[in-house]
Amino acid sequence: MARNKHPEETVSLILDVAARLFLEKGYEHTSIQDIIDNLGGLSKGAIYHHFRSKEDILVAVTEKMTGESNQLLVDIRDQKNLSGKEKLRALLTKSVNRPVQDEIFTVAPNLGTNPRLLFSMMGETITDVAPNYIRPILEQGMADGTIEAEYPLELAELIMLVANFWMNPMVFDDSVEKVRNKTVIFRQLMKGLGLDVVDDELTDRMVELTAIYQKNR
Repeated sequence: MARNKHPEETVSLILDVAARLFLEKGYEHTSIQDIIDNLGGLSKGAIYHHFRSKEDILVAVTEKMTGESNQLLVDIRDQKNLSGKEKLRALLTKSVNRPVQDEIFTVAPNLGTNPRLLFSMMGETITDVAPNYIRPILEQGMADGTIEAEYPLELAELIMLVANFWMNPMVFDDSVEKVRNKTVIFRQLMKGLGLDVVDDELTDRMVELTAIYQKNR
């Protein structure tokens, strides 16, 4: 029977296997037994030692998937030499330009067929990303005069939901043209809110990522 010497290795293996199966089969169609069968000999006890349920595994998978992205948000949020508006522009641009995005869009399925995983990711956006990373940037912009916002938390939620989900071809299986149109609308929306932070580079990158995603469908 295969064993890992360190608990963190076991947890990492479980999460890697579960994430792959959730994406391939969908959360609802992946059983604990499916995960066990792909663990290279680890037992059911190894799973239940670390996770109480499949839903707990889903939460941990989501947190792992968003961890790298959140570190990028931390780095931008805590920079000392940028205004709030400049940070917001940098956040949007750097998020789509991470090299790992090409790999993600190459292998990712339609998240619309994985509702539990999608909902978990949306929940993470609302409960963690928006209040802890985006709102402070907006509030800094309000303080330094580069951003006008009456409700920074709600605006943070709106920006993240639109950028990460509505414009994401992995959610609605959108075509390149559809994503380009959505990016144009997002640019107009942000500009109407006094946030001229979406540029041609972001539009072109979203089109490029969508083409990668659709090519590998």
